[in-house]
Amino acid sequence: MHQEAPVTIRHYRPEDLEVLRQITVDSFGSVALDQMMQDRLGVWNGRDWRARKADHINDDCLANAEGCFVAEREGVILGYITTRLDRLNLIGRIPNLAVEEKARGLGLGRRLIHHALDYFRQSGMKVAKIETMASNVVGQNLYPSCGFEEVGRQVHFAMRL
Repeated sequence: MHQEAPVTIRHYRPEDLEVLRQITVDSFGSVALDQMMQDRLGVWNGRDWRARKADHINDDCLANAEGCFVAEREGVILGYITTRLDRLNLIGRIPNLAVEEKARGLGLGRRLIHHALDYFRQSGMKVAKIETMASNVVGQNLYPSCGFEEVGRQVHFAMRL
């Protein structure tokens, strides 16, 4: 019986960016605020929600490359997590987390979150923060199971100019 190679978590490398952008677009869909805005307001500036959401990953990787982590098996990226550090207030934030559809159910999201939490602790952070849309059922269940507590809800408004 063939046993699959283990999944490892490593630091992000710049050559990973396009794969991370694709995983993002493939993963978020109906739970992406950018898609909800597009559904209501249409496309503007010639760029759809996928382009805007993928740009968030560029921003994350530029802002804190050392805090971006990739889950891979035999050189194939299966998921990632990005982080930001607020060193003044000692708050670690997880802006983006995504796992390839074919790799869901393996506990990779949980492993990536725990990896980010370890990174926060090693970086001296005192609080970890993550947010999700109300429509993201996976996040609504996963985050509390990793120790996060819901502390508030936010409503997003948008309008065409």
